[in-house]
Amino acid sequence: MNIFYDFENVSGIPNAVVTTGSFDGVHIGHKVILNRLKKIAAEIGGETVLITFHPHPRKVLYPETAGKDLFLINSQREKISLLQKAGLDNLIIVEFTLSFSRITSMDFVQNILLNKLHARKIVIGFNHHFGHNREGDYDALRKLGVIHGFEVEEIAEQDIQNESVSSTKIRNALKEGNIQKANAYLDHQYIIIGVATKSSVVLEEIGFPSYSVKIEEDCKLVPPNGVYAVTVSGEDCFSRAMCFIRKNEEDPINTEVAVHLFENYGHIEGQVVTLLFHKHMREERSLKTPEDLKKQLTIDKNQVDELIF
Repeated sequence: MNIFYDFENVSGIPNAVVTTGSFDGVHIGHKVILNRLKKIAAEIGGETVLITFHPHPRKVLYPETAGKDLFLINSQREKISLLQKAGLDNLIIVEFTLSFSRITSMDFVQNILLNKLHARKIVIGFNHHFGHNREGDYDALRKLGVIHGFEVEEIAEQDIQNESVSSTKIRNALKEGNIQKANAYLDHQYIIIGVATKSSVVLEEIGFPSYSVKIEEDCKLVPPNGVYAVTVSGEDCFSRAMCFIRKNEEDPINTEVAVHLFENYGHIEGQVVTLLFHKHMREERSLKTPEDLKKQLTIDKNQVDELIF
């Protein structure tokens, strides 16, 4: 997958099939759009293109209201990883600024989609808007397509378990600790990607050596405190594990995320690892002594070990 951080260096994309959006979570609805892009690109000998934004537009446009407490399913690194796995050809990450937000839908189409990308076809999700004041939509694109010679397609709203899928609903499920519901909406495991470092000496002393995984962005959405069944995947390991989360509400980037691996892979300190979440096992409990903690973690490990994942 080619990654661009501006439009100036984008060139040579044949028969570009383009979509745009935040794609937070790269959930099942996003995958429908991406699969449609790939199908069209294969038919016309083209390549798929996603134009996405960093930081999230709400963080820039409404920093004291809608963007203030917005936590995202994915860090930028995580979103790139998921899009690569989804088979996207070209990713353009636009720095979203107040200046960029003032570009009209007409200028966005003319100057970017046509002049820069030479788009052959544009695919958008249900009820998608773009451009200054969200003035651009499917009807506006379709009319411009007739004038400028490109095609436009709108993907219908996707449903799962009779509920419409959205990044907002996935965020709400994660905030409640409902990992299985979030994973069903995502069509993959919720993930945390970060660098592994040595964790608490206390855990090692009671027989549960573990690693800490650093949260990379302060707007990353982390599930509630407690114990989780996870898989740890890295350069030198792939292991079932249990994960302990303890949030720092005042400083989210220093939230504690520790993992105890079930399989012995040696040391993974300094490696970038991916935690794939399967189930919330229990809430955090206050335990008075190391012996109490060891007993509880032994119970936790046995319960996680009984799961099939």
